[in-house]
Amino acid sequence: MGRAFEYRRAAKERRWDKMSKVFPRLAKAITVAVKEGGADPDLNPRLRSAIQNAKAQNMPKDNIDAAIKRASGKDAENFVEIVYEGKGPHGVLIVIECATDNSTRTIANIKSYFNKAGGGLVPTGSLDFLFSRKAVFQFELKEGMDIEELELELIDAGLDETDMDEGTVYLYADYKDFGSLNQALESKGISVTKANLQRIPNSPVEFTDEQMEEIDKLIDKIEDDDDIQAVYTNIA
Repeated sequence: MGRAFEYRRAAKERRWDKMSKVFPRLAKAITVAVKEGGADPDLNPRLRSAIQNAKAQNMPKDNIDAAIKRASGKDAENFVEIVYEGKGPHGVLIVIECATDNSTRTIANIKSYFNKAGGGLVPTGSLDFLFSRKAVFQFELKEGMDIEELELELIDAGLDETDMDEGTVYLYADYKDFGSLNQALESKGISVTKANLQRIPNSPVEFTDEQMEEIDKLIDKIEDDDDIQAVYTNIA
């Protein structure tokens, strides 16, 4: 895979790592997964992925179990998943994935962030064609593992591209093939450390350092909001 993918992946991971409240976001992802497909990870691929991601972020097992238990209870919070799209300073494109129990609060906050930064929201779906939704899987390369052979075996499961960086393997597929590729990896006994859906810009844009200072202020403000699960941009 090309260097551009590598840079975009690294940028996305840096943003995720610096988000201010990682564990609550991971717990919310677990809650949404349980509500959607039940509390048994063996029967719920989305929950398995949420648990994998939580472990990759060093979330304690007790926290993970507690999140599953809370989500299974009668009084569990109901979160609605919403996607907002906007244009920020210098024309940067931003897609925001939310999980909220109060959409009125969430949209009001997001509008405020954009307005103060000199940007604004655009109709949902306006930016779809500018981003590719990808299922991304990450695991560590084991001794004796033949990546080329693995690629051939996973093509039927939807594998599009493969990348490797310092012993870590990254697999990319269309978002619709998340389940089939996840199952294929499980059937081969490959222990995935991270698995999620990402929005990758089709035509990433370079911004100057000065422009990035303004853009980063907006992104930081958005990511600090408790209702935000992920933020994607067209930054190169």
